[in-house]
Amino acid sequence: MEDLVKKINCLLSDLNIFYRKLQNYHWNVSGKNFFIMHAKLEEYYDEINEQIDEIAEHILMLNHEPLGSMKDYLNNTCIAEAKNEKIDECEVIKNIIIDYNTLLKKVTEIKENADSKKIYSTSSLMDNYISLYMKNIWMLKQINVK
Repeated sequence: MEDLVKKINCLLSDLNIFYRKLQNYHWNVSGKNFFIMHAKLEEYYDEINEQIDEIAEHILMLNHEPLGSMKDYLNNTCIAEAKNEKIDECEVIKNIIIDYNTLLKKVTEIKENADSKKIYSTSSLMDNYISLYMKNIWMLKQINVK
């Protein structure tokens, strides 16, 4: 169980850094589709914020402690922070696709690990994220950025 909770806490870290990254992009995106991107980024970070709470509470339901400090998140994440600078909408899309793929890989690994341990509440939760991340990746790829 300890290794599974460690993986879930790493996911919690990734989600927290991704949230900050999406919010940073929301403030700093530029390009001809600014208004569309600005609104979509807010939708994404609101969605991720809900997942952060859901994952932290899930860790507590497993009788473990969720990570809670930025230092912990930064030490346990696979997601790179965004810089504090203007960024072109095409770069934002490319970076978000990379990050969603990172999250997809992580939740798939957690699901497989949970299944092997017969911890079906975790497995079921990961199913929801797998579907959501796959859909977001597919939709973002339809933009065809170069």
